Amino acid sequence: MSIQTIRNVFSVDTVYRLSDDQMVNHFPNHYELTRKDLMIKNMKRYRKELAKEASPLEEKDENGKYLYLEFVPVMFMLPADYNLFVEEFRKSPSSTWIMKPCGKAQGKGIFLINKLSQIKKWSRDSRTSTFVTVNSGKEAYVISLYIDNPLLIGGKKFDLRLYVLVTSYRPLKCYM
Repeated sequence: MSIQTIRNVFSVDTVYRLSDDQMVNHFPNHYELTRKDLMIKNMKRYRKELAKEASPLEEKDENGKYLYLEFVPVMFMLPADYNLFVEEFRKSPSSTWIMKPCGKAQGKGIFLINKLSQIKKWSRDSRTSTFVTVNSGKEAYVISLYIDNPLLIGGKKFDLRLYVLVTSYRPLKCYM
């Protein structure tokens, strides 16, 4: 259900009303945080803003890695950031990278690579794939450094879904 649909359902012209204890769990532009490609764009924008403000959160170590934002892995949009990705890949050629389609979920379309030739072969072999520019309207892929030894629960990978209500940005006030 889209935001517009929700607005239509709960408009003054309809008989549907939210009770005092009911809430809609989506907000306009929520995909800016939930789509992988847009999350990368927003993280890059955030880091640029921190650098402009000379924030201590923007500090990096001698290897150029963030001291306080290290929880965000090295990520690139393909094909747009292909040259930047290749430069990073060559710094540690024995690393494993994970490719994920931007607009899919539940593990669909995800695969691992450890050689540049695998990306080239995949893009050639998938003539009907979505490996095209973001501006063409078709889906692109996100590639990020794979965590080789992730934390497991019962021998399985997991993720945490946390819901946070942000009531103010300056000063930042959040409720989890």
